Amino acid sequence: MAKMSAPYNFLLSILLFQLLFASQPCHLILTSAADGRWQLLQKSIGISAMHMQLLKNDRVVMFDRTDFGPSNLPLPNGKCRNDPTDTALKVDCTAHSVEYDVLANKFRALTVQTDVWCSSGAVMPNGNLVQTGGFNDGERRVRVFTPCGTCDWQETPNGLTARRWYASNHILPDGRQIVVGGRGQFNYEFVPKNKAANTFKLPFLSETNERGVENNLYPYVFLNVDGNLFIFANNRAILLDYVNNKVVKTYPTIPGGQPRSYPSTGSAVLLPLKNLKAKAIQAEVLVCGGAPKGSYLQALRGRFIKALDDCARISINDPNPQWVLETMPLARVMGDMILLPNGNVLLINGAGSGAAGWELGRNPVMNPVLYKPNNKIGSRFETQNPTKIPRMYHSTAALLRDGRVLVSGSNPHAFYNFTGVLFPTELSIEAFSPGYLDFKFNNFRPGIIAPKSTSTIGYGKKLTVQVVITGRVAKNLVSVTMVAPAFNTHSFSMNQRLLVLGNDNMTALRRSRYSIEVTTPSSGNLAPAGYYLLFVVHQDIPSQGIWVKLQ
Repeated sequence: MAKMSAPYNFLLSILLFQLLFASQPCHLILTSAADGRWQLLQKSIGISAMHMQLLKNDRVVMFDRTDFGPSNLPLPNGKCRNDPTDTALKVDCTAHSVEYDVLANKFRALTVQTDVWCSSGAVMPNGNLVQTGGFNDGERRVRVFTPCGTCDWQETPNGLTARRWYASNHILPDGRQIVVGGRGQFNYEFVPKNKAANTFKLPFLSETNERGVENNLYPYVFLNVDGNLFIFANNRAILLDYVNNKVVKTYPTIPGGQPRSYPSTGSAVLLPLKNLKAKAIQAEVLVCGGAPKGSYLQALRGRFIKALDDCARISINDPNPQWVLETMPLARVMGDMILLPNGNVLLINGAGSGAAGWELGRNPVMNPVLYKPNNKIGSRFETQNPTKIPRMYHSTAALLRDGRVLVSGSNPHAFYNFTGVLFPTELSIEAFSPGYLDFKFNNFRPGIIAPKSTSTIGYGKKLTVQVVITGRVAKNLVSVTMVAPAFNTHSFSMNQRLLVLGNDNMTALRRSRYSIEVTTPSSGNLAPAGYYLLFVVHQDIPSQGIWVKLQ
């Protein structure tokens, strides 16, 4: 064994001292470093990643739009897309979608036939990415991408009943997707269609629509633990019984009434679901950032108003739910919110002023911010190390199985534009490594031995997870989490979800091995069937994830 350096031994001794003599048994002894680090993975993938989805084979599908004109990535073997309805290029021999292989750090060109601009999607229970809508000839398309090394997009004309542009999707407990809203669409529908395919009116979307501005596009949609849908648009929300097309709860307007939806684009997450065996499970939504009223119209006139610097948090199942405001370290519009395996939230990308839209953002926010939902108000935010690459309008982010966050995209222009502009079209991809990936935590980081990726697990069952942890273990600070990978675009990660399975019982085996017994989610209302990333978290330090299929 290589001899450890003196600084490393000193650090290890300090950590062990803290472990041995912490006065409070439930005190979090180790915390992730409040810095993080950046790594450039590819200088150019040839397209600007406007949309992004991680799949079960550790590959990420990315795409922008087909009417950008030619991209910087040719299609293979002289292949071309012939589209007489395209508004930029009728015959295009370049790609507008790629598949990025995370493990190999390589990418390959994919072919989309119709315009996917500002579309939506989610991964179905079988692991296929089903993606809906877009612009022009793509507005009623349904596209399917199957995870395999040679697969490409398959398209279904008229797969949607209504035209969908800037809509939001979510997987339902019955395995379908619901598609909510979109420009000029105050309704929802389901994919795949059934024999009685139809749209269902949703007046809430027309009520939250501001004339000439909208501020209700890409609504934030989350499946509540009771099976209803929490839908947020503009500055307020409802709870929708989508089966009976009935609003069962109306939430108060966020204090101050500032808009949070596109183009005053904030972001939102359903915070980690915990205590899953409880009779009443708490569900909280966090909405952060956005742009003050009038920002979009002012930006069109060349005046860029400072973005919002607050978050609003609400417990959606309380008898009398109320929003609670918190102040962020940095104002942010067009930011992304990513759930990390340990339950913290990463705020990343975006601008400090302006709004979403062509060249309407200014003052890029280079520093990510960590939000710790379990801390007390006033101690939840930690500013992280900055990137060197502005990620403005049309930037994306996604959690990877190894705990990094993949970041790409950024194109505030109607076409690819690399010179003579404030923020050139960005074709690179990089990874942000949160502090929990620092090498100094290696002894405390679990390594999952069993089950194997991609094992199948059932509802309401006992699951045994075996891990290796080489350092001293605090059993009461070990937990198992499950994360549903999200479809990310326009600052919203659709279908993003984290469940804390906890730790029913932990047993020491031999040679630093441990057995952890947990109970899987009891129903599809808590976790719709499909592929999840499963992590073991020890003292805020997550393992590398494994894929599991819940069915």
